[in-house]
Amino acid sequence: MDVESQILSWFHHFHENPEISWKEYETTNKLAEILDELNIPYRRFDDVTGLLAEIGEGEEVIAVRADIDALWQEVDGVFRANHSCGHDANISMVLGALLLLKDEKLYKRIRFIFQPAEEKGNGANAMIDRGALEDVTHLFGVHLRPIEELPFGKVSPAIHHGAAMFLEGQIKGIDAHGARPHQGKNAIDVTVAIHQVLKNIYFSPFESYSAKLTKIQAGGENANIIPGNASFSIDVRAAKNTILFQMKDQINRDLEALQKLFDIEIEWEWQDITPGAEVSPEAAQIAREGIIHVLGEDKLADEVITSGSDDFHFYTIRYPELKAAMIGIGSDLSPGLHHPNMTFNHDSLLLGANVLAETLSRISKNY
Repeated sequence: MDVESQILSWFHHFHENPEISWKEYETTNKLAEILDELNIPYRRFDDVTGLLAEIGEGEEVIAVRADIDALWQEVDGVFRANHSCGHDANISMVLGALLLLKDEKLYKRIRFIFQPAEEKGNGANAMIDRGALEDVTHLFGVHLRPIEELPFGKVSPAIHHGAAMFLEGQIKGIDAHGARPHQGKNAIDVTVAIHQVLKNIYFSPFESYSAKLTKIQAGGENANIIPGNASFSIDVRAAKNTILFQMKDQINRDLEALQKLFDIEIEWEWQDITPGAEVSPEAAQIAREGIIHVLGEDKLADEVITSGSDDFHFYTIRYPELKAAMIGIGSDLSPGLHHPNMTFNHDSLLLGANVLAETLSRISKNY
């Protein structure tokens, strides 16, 4: 089987067998099976999914990361695991790069990090805690980009993700009869107020940021009961980590004020944070050279700035000396990332694998 057919075969398998964060059991088993067939050594873990594989020789290590989890979302009326963020493509491109490089003479080791739970924002930390960055000097990632960012055939040497933080909350009021609202404490009134205060958060117009409700659950089957209890989620994003933490402080103050205004109990917890990108100019330049070598200068795109987030950037937050960049692959992806019916041009898989292999090969031999 040629390289392109093999990459497509891997992609179709992972696409048809998605697994959500921290439950990528069969995905990890399949990766181990592929590595066994390629005679590539790897390391699994007793307590988490994902694995580390390695090729090449030498003391220094270059690493590349593929995120392996899927989202849990409604697709055609049914909630299920779904690879609408393209992690099935990321796995396949990284495996493709491994296939292209495994028989080359490499003067540095290349470590392949198949990481769980990117969508939960804490899979990168789990891999770091288990030695993924030991002796690593450079780290690369790869990700498909939506059509509004990059068309098919264009490749960016770096993605500048924004920072993100997520809140889960509970409103604890008192149910009331629909005819006697004065006897209760209406959770829906509070959620509407939360929605409004999020819309009233203002920072400099030169900054990029957003805060929005992403979940509201209240009430039961009866239309004549005013619900006193509700649960909600908030998604907070900013281009800069400093702005993100200022938004967190503002939302905390707003929720405390709403408790007093409505005389109701609100409990909340900040569940996860994903830091903004810290892109290494050196790593981006290496990727830029790889893109030009494989595709030509006309296919080189500018570095992408996006409001999306990725836990890839925990690697550089925890290891500031690490030189890292995530390569963005134009694939005519639409309607968009996380859309339940996301599609893209599958020809981009081989393109991405070749660019990634060339980037890793160049640094193994020349830097």
